[in-house]
Amino acid sequence: MRVWTGLTVVQMRRVGVNSLPIALFIAAFTGVVLALQASYTFTGAVPLYFVGTLVGKTMMLELGPVLTGLALAGRVGANIAAEIGTMRVTEQVDALETLAYDPHSYLVVPRVLASAMMFPIVVALSVALGVVTGWLTSINLLDLSTFEFFKGLKLFYQFKDIWYGLVKSVSFGAVIALIGCRQGLSVRGGAEGVGRATTQAVVYSAAMILVLDAVWAVLLL
Repeated sequence: MRVWTGLTVVQMRRVGVNSLPIALFIAAFTGVVLALQASYTFTGAVPLYFVGTLVGKTMMLELGPVLTGLALAGRVGANIAAEIGTMRVTEQVDALETLAYDPHSYLVVPRVLASAMMFPIVVALSVALGVVTGWLTSINLLDLSTFEFFKGLKLFYQFKDIWYGLVKSVSFGAVIALIGCRQGLSVRGGAEGVGRATTQAVVYSAAMILVLDAVWAVLLL
């Protein structure tokens, strides 16, 4: 249990903390684009304060979790597949089995737990930053006051908006880690096999994120 805890903490730092820069970078510019596109769409037809509604709802329900998941599929999924794949071709996985360690318990479980726990935190920070950049864009470029932006933000807000995105992100994190581990453990053929497994991990993870997104939409919305 102590080994699991130590390995999980290490993976939480690598999966979560080290992924924050790319996740926040994407979220920041997503908020800017959402605010600008919303104002263009609403011109002359819908009150401008609905920009806050669109930015908040879209970031919390859809773009925050999905864009962050897709970005981390490339970073986390590829890293896991490459790392475990290299261990497989250099016979480190075989050495674990020789020493009576279960490779799944030692390599897979800490990564899956870390991803499932850290993805909601990364997504929550991304959503918050996306809303903030949408607000800053609105008050500086769209002549929208802070009061009007937050009026729109609160207009159709429901508590489900928050936990829906976080629940999705837990499943995204677990699936990305599982696919990365599966591809890594199945590597054959040296460096070429590692490269192929890394590419497949990213592609399969991205596809599964979109599938899970649709499933959650059917089940919860």
